[in-house]
This record gives sequence, C-alpha cells and structure tokens, in this order.
Amino acid sequence: MRRRTFAATAGAAVVGAGALSIPLIAGAEERNQQGRDAYTWKNAVINGGGFVPGIIFNETEPGLIYARTDIGGCYRWQEDSRTWTPLLDWVGRDKWGYSGVVSMATDPVDTNRVYAAVGTYTIDWDPNNGAILYSDDKGASWGIAELPFKQGGNMPGRGMGERLAVNPADNAELYLGTPSGNGLWRSKDYGRTWGKVEEFPNPGNFVIDPNNATTSDNQGVIWIDFDQIGGKIYVGVADPADPLYVSEDGGATWTAVPGAVEALGSASGNRTIPTQSAVDNTNGYLYIVTSHDPGPYNGAPASGNGGKIMRLATQTGEWTDVTPTYNPRGVIPGFGGITVDRQNPGTLMAATRNNWWPDEILYRSTDSGATWSLSWDYAEGQDRHDRFDMDNSGSPWLSWGGTDSGPAYAVKHGWMIDALAIDPHDSGRIMWGTGATIWGTEELTQWDSQGELIGEENGQRVALPVEKFTVGVRAEGVEECATLDLAALGGTLVSAIGDVGGFVHTDLDRAEPMIPTGWSTGTSVDFAASDPDIVVGTGNVHGNEKGHVGVSTDRGKTWKNAARVEGVPGDGNGGTVAVTADGSAILWTPGGGQVAPVYSNDLGETWIPVEGLPVGAKIRSDRVKASVLYAFSGGTFYRSTDGGKTFADTGATGLPSGAVEDFRAVPGKKNHVWLAGRGDDKEGIPGGMWRSKDGGTTWKQITVFETADSVGFGKAAKRSGYPAIFTSALKGGKAAIYRSTDGGNRWVRINDDEHQWAYSGSAITGDPQIYGRVYLTTNGRGIIYGDIAG
Repeated sequence: MRRRTFAATAGAAVVGAGALSIPLIAGAEERNQQGRDAYTWKNAVINGGGFVPGIIFNETEPGLIYARTDIGGCYRWQEDSRTWTPLLDWVGRDKWGYSGVVSMATDPVDTNRVYAAVGTYTIDWDPNNGAILYSDDKGASWGIAELPFKQGGNMPGRGMGERLAVNPADNAELYLGTPSGNGLWRSKDYGRTWGKVEEFPNPGNFVIDPNNATTSDNQGVIWIDFDQIGGKIYVGVADPADPLYVSEDGGATWTAVPGAVEALGSASGNRTIPTQSAVDNTNGYLYIVTSHDPGPYNGAPASGNGGKIMRLATQTGEWTDVTPTYNPRGVIPGFGGITVDRQNPGTLMAATRNNWWPDEILYRSTDSGATWSLSWDYAEGQDRHDRFDMDNSGSPWLSWGGTDSGPAYAVKHGWMIDALAIDPHDSGRIMWGTGATIWGTEELTQWDSQGELIGEENGQRVALPVEKFTVGVRAEGVEECATLDLAALGGTLVSAIGDVGGFVHTDLDRAEPMIPTGWSTGTSVDFAASDPDIVVGTGNVHGNEKGHVGVSTDRGKTWKNAARVEGVPGDGNGGTVAVTADGSAILWTPGGGQVAPVYSNDLGETWIPVEGLPVGAKIRSDRVKASVLYAFSGGTFYRSTDGGKTFADTGATGLPSGAVEDFRAVPGKKNHVWLAGRGDDKEGIPGGMWRSKDGGTTWKQITVFETADSVGFGKAAKRSGYPAIFTSALKGGKAAIYRSTDGGNRWVRINDDEHQWAYSGSAITGDPQIYGRVYLTTNGRGIIYGDIAG
C-alpha cells in the first residue's frame, strides 16, 4: 500500500497549556520591571455563550470528559470542582484557526492521551491548513501534526461526527474523516504522522449549496465507529448514494454496507446522509442518525421527514428503522445527537435538531429503539408537561430576558443539540451541548421511573403525575463568547458580545443576566467619563420594533432602547456608539453603510444627522472636555468642538486610509488621542500606533509596533503619571499584549506563550481603579482579564 505521511515537522512544537510562566519580555532594559509584573489571567464569568458541538466521555476512566467548541478551543472537565479547564489558550494569532475544534478523541486504553482535529474554516478565511493536536497528559501540553488541507471547526456540519477516533483494538491507530474530498486518513503512531487511506474508495460528494461560498464544500467523510464484538470498523460518508462503509480486516480493505443506501441515503428520494452514530457493543447494534442537511441550522425539507434513526445489527447486517413516530408539534424536523447507555444496554437517547418552537425534544428508549418516551409532551391543546425542570442559575442570561409564554419557555432545552452524551460510567449523568451552553443532570435514571407523561381519560389527553428531576447548567468554565467591545467604569465592566448581546459585570466571578436591549449581537459600548452612571451601547437587532442604541442612567442596572433612526433597517446594523464626557450627547454611527452618523441630546429620544462626517465614520469622545469628540474615516481625522453637532477635518496627514482598527481618547488628558492600525501598503504608510496631543491635528508614530489592533487605558502607575496604555499589537514579529506606563516610550509584553487566546484584538481597556488590570476581548474565549501576580 502506498501511504503518504505528513509529520509534525522537527518543527512541531510541543506547547504548554498548564501552569503560569513568567511572560516573555521585549528587551533587557525591561527585565527588572517585567519580572515584578508577571500576570495571572482569568475569565469574567459568563458560562457558555457559544456552540458546543461535541462532548466526549472517556470509556474507561470515570470523570474524564472533554468538550469541544466551534471557535473557542476545547476543555477538560474537573470532577472535583464541576468546572471545565481550557486547553488551547496557548494558540497564538499566527495559528488562530487552531481554536476551531472540529473533532476530539480520548484514548480508552492509555487515558492520558487525547487528540483534537483543528482548523476553523475550509475556505480562505483561515489562511492556514488544519492540524491534529496530540497530547500525552490530558491536554496539559500538546504536539502539532500539520495536515496538507483545511478543516472546518466553524463550518456547516461541525456537529457531525466524531470525525476523529482512536481504535480501541490498537490505540496507536487513529482515523480521521476529512472534508473537501480529502478522504479518510490514518495515523499508526499515536497521531504523530498521518497518511491518506488510499484503499478507502469514497471521499464523499454532498454539497449544501454550490453557489454559496460557505456552504459549497464537500462534507466528506463524517465519522468512524468500532464494532468491538466483530472487530469491524464503520465509516459514514456524505454521499446519499453510497453512505456507509465497513472494514473487516483492520482497515486494509473497505466495502459498502449492503442496504445502507435504502436505509440511510437517497433510495427513498429524501437525499439524506448519516450524520452521527453510536454503537451498542453488548447487543451488537450500530445506531445511525440521518439528515437531509449537515446542520447545525437545518429544518424540515419542504415535505416529508427531516431524518431517521436507523439500527444496524452488526453481526447479521439487518437494518431496522427505529425512528420515533411522534412529535407533539407535528413532523420531526430532524435529529442531532445520539447516545447509548453503556451501563444499560438497550437504552439510548436522541435529540431533535432545530425543532425550534416551542422547544427541542429529547427522546429516550430502553428497548433498543422499539419504543420511545419524550422529554415533554402536550396534554389537551398546548398544555405542556415536562419530565424535568431547567435550572439556569449557573447562567441567568439563558432566559434571554424573556418569560414563559404558554408551551414556549424562556429557558429551553436548547437548540443545535448535536452533542448528546450519557456518561459510560454513570447512567444517571447526561450532558448535552447547545448553541449557547452545556446542560446536564446526574438524575437521568429518574426518567424511567416516571412512567408516561400523558395518558387518556374520556377520549382526552391528560397529564399523569410525574416527580420531576432537575437539569442544570454544566458549562461553568466554558467561556466561548466572541467579545467585540468593553467599557471599564471602575467596579463595573460593560461588554458588547456576539450572539448574546452583552453584560454588565459588577462581580467578575458571577454570571449575569444579559443587557435587556434585545440585541442579537452587541457591537459597541461607551460611558460618560465624568458621569459614569451614563452608559450607552449599540447592537444588531432583529426586525424594526426596537432601536439599536441602548441607554442606562444608573451604571447599567436598567436600560431603555433609544428611538429608531429612519433609514436604518433591523436585522443587523449595530455600528458604534459614543457619549460625551458629561453624558449630554450620544453619537451613533449605524452599521451597514447606509446612513451617516447621528447625534442625540435627549438620551436617544430623538436623533439629528451629524454634519461633516461620511457614512461609517467611527466616533470617540474626548474623556475630559464635553464639547470635543473625534472621528476617523478613510485616512481623515475629524474633530468636533460643539458636542458632536458638526465635525471638521483636522488636516492630519500620514495616517492609514482604511486599516485603522481602533482609536481612543485618554482619560484625564484633554486632547490626547491614540490610534491603532495595520498600515496601508498601497499608500506606503506603515502600520502600528500613533498618538496625538493636540486633538488629532498632528500625530507621532510609535514605531516599535509593526501593526496594532486596539488601544486602551488604565490606572497610572504613579498618582501624577500618564495612564497605563495597553495594546494588542505586533512587535518584533510577535502578536501579544503590551503595556506602557510612561506615556508610550517603553513597552513590555505582559502575556506569555501559554496565554494567547488565538485572537484578542477587537478591543482592550485597563481598569481606572486597579493598577495593572487589563481586560481583553477575544474571538471565542469570552472576556479575559489580567492582574499583576500577587
């Protein structure tokens, strides 16, 4: 057999994810200060906030559990504290795509070994190829085996799988199913080197939409599972006409499984693919979930069922359709996760995918799929009854600021439930991932003692008495939000967050309800420098009922929505917002590039067009003088001296035309403005950082940085000193977090190689009351903050 191998180059660095080390430093003159200023790093607690497409229990070591996310790395469960520990914070900006984890595998023989298939996009959004990360110490440190193709941790189909699997009969051997027509791959040396399985005949062909860049990729080889009774290896393929293969000789040869097309694929005219599998190695069954779409967003096709649950008897080859036949709201749109109870053979569970209203359904069978019971059901009409209560106290924002409305509860089972796993060592424990969190319980077996939820009396469906158990948040430690902006008021941290709006933290160790403005994504926040009780924010909204801008006059305790602006549609368009130093005026630049900036002098009740600014100009307020604001667009810097009514070009030259990432005014320093940018190759303007001390008329470049993404300010090191300056920037070829305490003359790196968080450049700010503290935005690791150690 020809076998091409791709080793992790001499180059494959082993990188740590464990104990804090003293940060790297930029120069000898900084060593004394830097040695004293080693940092410790934590998350501001949100608990969840993003899609958890995979939860993987080790089959032989109790309490060893991993969770993978689509953009925020992966985590290991800590049984003693019931929290998750992040494992990929060492991923740097040069390989940021490694934070998208498309699959994980935990070794059932040597349980110290764990593997992650990484790479965020199969399209050119991610410039790097994917990789297999391998660890011999449960993720405390990793090696890297680079692959010659991309992987899609944040692409459609990321909840399918698992695409990565350890052979329990020979744990040195791993298999990897790949997208984009790259076929089936294999390693025989614990993930160090990989080669294509040339004998595997089918790389898949299923494409969601060939005319859409993000959905035109071949979904490829989806999952690998092992029949430990007969020693067979099964592989699911995204090909409706040829969806399932088996090897009976250890992977040397592969054949199509008889009957698979009729059971799983397109013979019924439904064009489905086998998205997940689960094996019962006691009864000899392989369960397979099918769907007409790889998810995670699919709904039912125009007509007919959205998917099936098929059971294959691995010893006889007999197929049985065990699909549940009943959904309280009608046709089952499809299925997400499926799991078997290894302690109770014949017990399995499955979740609907995108049932949407009023909620998803968990199905449970104790007779190998012959009959099913439901997690909730209707009595007469829409009188909903449930087997368990949902306790969202671990993440109060999971109510989304709503209230129960008939059968549609504010706190739901979830959506996008592709991760569903019963603990192989404890039948009472289950965890499932959603688009926002991880839910779980240790009381699952009470389900079976409850009996039926609904009976019949006089021809009517009636509820039967059920002693409910509790399902709670199990996402403590998983911080997967994409954070877009931050405002540190001193004792209060306000955030703008992708997908979940934003939060007001008065205790960084406590999850909070979300800001009640109706934002689908928060995009910008600000506060009045001399009256920080006045806080403003903006975000994307759905529909045209609410304004984009939110206003608080009590330091974020309560909020109201400002008026809408004519010409700015809903469904996005959050833009950026600023408030003058005294809170007398709010200035908003709508997103979407349709309407020029506007201002309000009545806390958003009415809006007036700003004069002198183009569409899309970003605005910041001077942090001392209430009448002064600044704006930037296309290489031109503007200033207003009348509270934002009018702006004029300052005449500044030498600034990049279109690659400015951020600019901010300095607290306590009138007319001081700092600008961070990536430069402009076309105009020959280098990237980096600029500062102005005269309100943006003249600028000095800070040449130590090649590029800079963000700039922010915190408490000064000395009472009369310049505020501490923080930036996420590239210096000497290293993207890192840097700090200056002397007005920008000298800079030290304050993070280290074990704490990089892939990308942390959208916004940065220090704390006005705690010297040295810095808050970072990340693209998938929530809100990170650092303090000087000790």
